[in-house]
Amino acid sequence: MLVHLSVHNYAIVEHLDLELAGGMSVITGETGAGKSIMLDALGLTLGDRADSGVVRPGADKADILASFDLHDIPEARTWLAERDLDNDGPCILRRVITAEGRSRAYINGTPCPQGDLKTLGELLIDIHSQHEHQSLLKLDTHRRLLDEFAGASELARQVQLAAQRWKQTRQELERLSRSGEEQRARHQLLSYQLEELENLALGDCELDQLEQEHKNLSNAESLLAGCRQVLDMCSESDAGNVLSALTSSLNRLTAFNTQQGAIAEAVNLLASAQIQVEEAVGEINRFIDHFDADPQRQQQLEERLDTIYTLARKHRVHPSELASLQQSLLEEIEALNADDEAVERLTEELASYTRHYQAKAGELSKLRGKSAGKLAKAVEAEMQRLGMPGGRFTIELHPIQSQDPQANGLEQVEFLVSANPGQPLKALAKVASGGELSRISLAIQVITAQTSRVPTLVFDEVDVGIGGPTAEVVGQLLRRLGERGQVLTVTHLPQVAAQGHNHLFVHKVRGSKETRTAVTNLTEAARIEEIARMLGGLDLTEESIAHARKMVTSAQG
Repeated sequence: MLVHLSVHNYAIVEHLDLELAGGMSVITGETGAGKSIMLDALGLTLGDRADSGVVRPGADKADILASFDLHDIPEARTWLAERDLDNDGPCILRRVITAEGRSRAYINGTPCPQGDLKTLGELLIDIHSQHEHQSLLKLDTHRRLLDEFAGASELARQVQLAAQRWKQTRQELERLSRSGEEQRARHQLLSYQLEELENLALGDCELDQLEQEHKNLSNAESLLAGCRQVLDMCSESDAGNVLSALTSSLNRLTAFNTQQGAIAEAVNLLASAQIQVEEAVGEINRFIDHFDADPQRQQQLEERLDTIYTLARKHRVHPSELASLQQSLLEEIEALNADDEAVERLTEELASYTRHYQAKAGELSKLRGKSAGKLAKAVEAEMQRLGMPGGRFTIELHPIQSQDPQANGLEQVEFLVSANPGQPLKALAKVASGGELSRISLAIQVITAQTSRVPTLVFDEVDVGIGGPTAEVVGQLLRRLGERGQVLTVTHLPQVAAQGHNHLFVHKVRGSKETRTAVTNLTEAARIEEIARMLGGLDLTEESIAHARKMVTSAQG
């Protein structure tokens, strides 16, 4: 509920700090004292639109802050938690409007869009006035109130969730289906390309080996000539060769009897060189013996390399990247196959969600049908008590003409009313009299308050146009509402004011240079005097005070 309202530099209010309690709080005061200004300021913290005209003259900004106890409002706590805006203390909504017309909104100290204030505010307060009837003019509220009255709120949530899942599944299925033709064409192309690469069967390191072998065959004559020239220089030249020179050198050094130090090391190195040259000569001889400069083999190599290079050019990759290309094509085909499987799975899920939705929505529709008449009858009875004899109230369930699951169920819920005998039933939004609409709203709230999720109800002059016994009934109804939650009501009627659990008196304080609005939480004695003033004007009499005391005592009895 609303526990604190702080208003700074708003309209004619310079500074106002107001502590609010549960139950029914009545707000009274002289005309023009600023009773509705309080509610207007509260509305700004709930997301109402504002302009620079609301800033008190001479001030640079208006600052309004409202604190709420969310202990009994789980929907609001969940909303805040989902957005990481929750805290351990009260929920604080703040609105700042500058003299230039700029507006800033905050939830628990965090800047937020104005729309977030409005969304959260609808979970906290429902305001009824002659100019702003808020949620009761919305069909969504009609549906919610009927579902709460029918005890079907959880079932309605399940229907909404089933419709959301159905919609999400269908959107995903449509996305996959729209791309189905393209995917099939892509799958066919990938399969052909993959088959080419698989037929190529390029082995690991094969390309390097083929290129090296082709290079050798292409330079066969010069390669063989070079090998023979090396053999000649190393071992076959009559004029002297490497091996004979090494052998001669070793013979000379080993001829000496003493081989120490550097000479011994030189002998070892020459011997090692001799062995390595002999091995090199052997390798070259083996290469020459096994070298086959077959023209047919060279042609085979060229054909194989041409196939590899052609396929690489076709895919615009380097020949060495063909293996990784083959793997990526395989993965893409597997992904396309997975999409085909997903289409089958989503089709089955869609059918399952459809059956689930139809079952839950059908159950909800039956509950609505059973409860609509009961709720309408109860509201109509309250309308009679509220000075609307002959008034009628009905709830129509309009079937939704759609084959697709809808979040709100199978029907649209609409409240229709006739305020006077002989008048046709009309939508609440088309009721001409603001006073009538306020009383109808009050009647609806009285019946649905036991199940309503909105803990704080605000009624701004719901008693306009009524008096006598009806005024007392209005007060009694508001007090009944206050016993179940929190009610704030601005009233001019003593019959209503006497029913309040708390009494706030709005008055003007006139200084030497300016006038400002103040609010006082009246004591018992001051409250009786205020109600007496409302009964008999400014001049209090013993009779009016006695009458006021009797009204207050009777209300509390």
